[in-house]
Amino acid sequence: MFVRRAYLPTRPLTPADQARWPYTIPAVARLADQGVDFPTPVTLLAGDNGTGKSTLVEAIAVAAGFNPEGGGTSFRFTTRATESPLGEHLVLQRAPGRKPRTGFFLRAESYYNVATEIERLDADPDSPPLLGAYGGVSPHERSHGESFLDLVNHRFGPQGLYLLDEPEAALSVHGCLALLLRIADLVDQGSQFIIATHSPILLSSPGATILQIDAAGTIAPVDYDQAEPVALTRAFLADPGRFLHHLLADR
Repeated sequence: MFVRRAYLPTRPLTPADQARWPYTIPAVARLADQGVDFPTPVTLLAGDNGTGKSTLVEAIAVAAGFNPEGGGTSFRFTTRATESPLGEHLVLQRAPGRKPRTGFFLRAESYYNVATEIERLDADPDSPPLLGAYGGVSPHERSHGESFLDLVNHRFGPQGLYLLDEPEAALSVHGCLALLLRIADLVDQGSQFIIATHSPILLSSPGATILQIDAAGTIAPVDYDQAEPVALTRAFLADPGRFLHHLLADR
């Protein structure tokens, strides 16, 4: 692994910092007390909306030198600066003597902006051709899911650090399975992944650590069967009619 731990030192934060978002998110506040360990090549962050998964992945990406809107470490465009200041304070404990050869920060909601930057850089006569690393076709000329898979199949390579924020947002079930296979291949080639996800398919990544974040901010490892997306999906699929009856009766 390249990143072993992320934590938030309390000293650089002023009381004013601690009183504003994102430090008011319970999981972020707990980073100063316990930090987050990444003991395996794949770490999956699970939890409900608003628990801080995406905020944490974004902050790790910024602390690792990636562009907040996504892309590789050489991307430096800004469409709209909405990132939290957490990445400026977060400390990454890296493996001694190990540096990734490549890497990428993928966030589903801003990949359109990344695709536009890829086109701009490819058209720049002073820059080397870029589209070949993304499948040879502009991501704008592919479906959202196809462009994601082009990215992981052509741009992602061995010994890389990859931070993914809800990549399943653009993928079908077949797409999630294809991503799962690609992750396994790249792990065998020395890569590390930190992924925020709601997908039961991606949560099944072999040998992965699943860290579940609850509303109180506790970040704790769970088994696959205990992960909330897995348990809820299984409960629904076991008896959709009964599940919906109880759900709609509570309106």
